[in-house]
Amino acid sequence: MSIPHTTSPPRPPQHRPAVLYAGALAVCSALLLALVAVEWRPLLGLDGDISRTAHRWAVAEPGLTRAARILTDWVWDPWTMRVLCGVAAGLLVWRYADRWSAVWLVLTVAVATAVQQGLKAALGRARPVWPDPVDSAHYAAFPSGHAMTATVVCGLLLWLLHHHGIDRALWYAALAVAVVSVTGVGLTRVWLGVHWPTDVLGGWLFGALLVTAAVGMHRQRHP
Repeated sequence: MSIPHTTSPPRPPQHRPAVLYAGALAVCSALLLALVAVEWRPLLGLDGDISRTAHRWAVAEPGLTRAARILTDWVWDPWTMRVLCGVAAGLLVWRYADRWSAVWLVLTVAVATAVQQGLKAALGRARPVWPDPVDSAHYAAFPSGHAMTATVVCGLLLWLLHHHGIDRALWYAALAVAVVSVTGVGLTRVWLGVHWPTDVLGGWLFGALLVTAAVGMHRQRHP
């Protein structure tokens, strides 16, 4: 007895979530950049309302403001993040003999620094100015270098931990630290009155976009 031949159903098209994610980040980053560049009034108004409220709270709560300055100037400072990146690169070479990933990590963080400085110079957005400032900062405002650097370094290190098969519990602990750090550094910059909220949002978006692109490049080299 012959068995009738049945045609297997066609396979569904393979989705590329990483590409879609990168595309969404690119669109959001470009849109925010354009709105900041043309000084869209509703966006500036929202920035001003949030910043004035945050500054009023910062002046009224000197203890929290001192804590925010310690966190943003030492714990989450871009140079602290870059040192952490250098230590991680050294561990990649020493522990895993993964020189390519070490170079990839350092170069990606260097590119992030160049991108943020280039955007700052191109836009030249002024920082908030207060009659009673609680902190000060230099250079242009958009995007926030603190927020972008923390996003890039934490994002890359999280992916490297996953890539090298770290214990799941330890990875979740690292994820919690990364989320607190990236979110916290953005909030401290607005609290201290040295950045507009959209500066921080821009740092997060451009940082996440760069991490996505860098991880995609790493996966192409080491599937």
